[in-house]
Amino acid sequence: MFLIDDILLAPLKGVIFIAEKINEVIVKETSDEGSIKERLMALQLRFEMDEIDEEEYDKKEDELLKLLENIRTEKQNK
Repeated sequence: MFLIDDILLAPLKGVIFIAEKINEVIVKETSDEGSIKERLMALQLRFEMDEIDEEEYDKKEDELLKLLENIRTEKQNK
């Protein structure tokens, strides 16, 4: 009986495994200061190359700076 359960639940377990791995990557990307700094530099480069306008730059920069601040605050609280 357990073998049949394992066979039937294997696809579900695979989806759960993939979802957990995706979540780990998202948490790592959103909690890594270096990654946020790289995104800020790329954003600045796009602005300087006139790929985005000042309004879009300011909006995205604010989002990234808030994220960076949250990461640093979280690290201090640990």
